[in-house]
Amino acid sequence: MEDTNRKFEGSQNDRVSIKVVSNESPYLSADLQQKLLQPRRLSSYFIVLIDSGTITYNIDLQDITLTDGHLLFAMPNQVFTPPAKTADLKYFKVLFDENTLALLPQHFPFLVNPLNSQTIIFDDVTRERVRKVFEILHHILYADKPVTDTEIVLAYLNSLLVELNSAYFKNNEPVNSLNTNLSKFIEFKLMVETHLTEQPSVHTIAEKLELTTNSLYRIVKEYSGVSPKDFFTSRLMIEAQRKLHYSNLSVKEVAYDLGFNDPAYFSRLFKKCTGKSVSEFLEAQQDSSRQ
Repeated sequence: MEDTNRKFEGSQNDRVSIKVVSNESPYLSADLQQKLLQPRRLSSYFIVLIDSGTITYNIDLQDITLTDGHLLFAMPNQVFTPPAKTADLKYFKVLFDENTLALLPQHFPFLVNPLNSQTIIFDDVTRERVRKVFEILHHILYADKPVTDTEIVLAYLNSLLVELNSAYFKNNEPVNSLNTNLSKFIEFKLMVETHLTEQPSVHTIAEKLELTTNSLYRIVKEYSGVSPKDFFTSRLMIEAQRKLHYSNLSVKEVAYDLGFNDPAYFSRLFKKCTGKSVSEFLEAQQDSSRQ
């Protein structure tokens, strides 16, 4: 499995790590296309807007089908399998890293996917505004020679993310959803990502978030439907499936990588959470790859 830690290829500003492509950009050679279609762990944020057509992406072993007006976003560390180009597909894509995000004047909670929905569907008016911003970014980064100042690139990226953040919560939550509880849930998700292999206790996480364990339980249950412990375990099992599917590590090595001292316990937990033993999971993945 490849990482995407290398410098972005294609059109970008030299002082910020951001790349925008569309169906109008020159398409890559067949050899490079085949290389880029391999599963890889994202090191950047990835956002794609489908202007027209239908296409299916695979994120963390889950297929996500997009059609006219749908937008998909993916986060660093997710395993991403891009699809082959389909006929008559019109789209815009943007990729940017954490350092670029840090240069923006505000935070965008949707980027950590607190509501567990990586797609956004726009109303017609919002869709047209979002499309315009994508077009401007594409023109700045691809067509303008020399490339426009960094401040202008960041201003349009900020405008795009403001639109997406608003649409994400409008589609999934009431207007007043960005409350204290949601902010704490976002902090919880970030802590899970940051300390995943350390496997901290729920009590430790609650203390770091300045919450009681009961308050943390109530907040996580409200936004995810499961307890903090089950949320953490589910995230661990997703990571386990990534490693088993995309790496050459043994079951023991995967267990140790994820912070388990007992590989046998890891295997039992894997079966309990996924409904399949590790060997059954690997066999199913091999069967699907042959189809």
